[in-house]
Amino acid sequence: MYAIIRTGGKQAKVRPGDVIEVERLKDADDEVSFTPLLVVDDDGTAISDRAVLAGATVTAKILGETRGPKIDIFKYKPKTGYRRRMGHRQTYTSLEVTAITLPTEKKSASSAADEED
Repeated sequence: MYAIIRTGGKQAKVRPGDVIEVERLKDADDEVSFTPLLVVDDDGTAISDRAVLAGATVTAKILGETRGPKIDIFKYKPKTGYRRRMGHRQTYTSLEVTAITLPTEKKSASSAADEED
């Protein structure tokens, strides 16, 4: 089973046990949960109904924070003396996906009565 989640303006395909890096999650405890955009079961059935996915969750454990590579930014305009030099390092949060849970299907009263007969 895998799910597609959205975090930091990006989407990621995750399975239980995967370790992923996402953009920094501020004020997060030891565990975070996401609402998936799509869930695919082991038998290959895809669930994309928003009503069903509203009850589904993807839980992940926070492992720590890391810094990405430095990006050098240099702006230049010829013949004007305009030069600007900047740098940036993005902070990432490492997550380990612990579980993907789907809402339990509730049987209607008529289908439960049919099974008893």
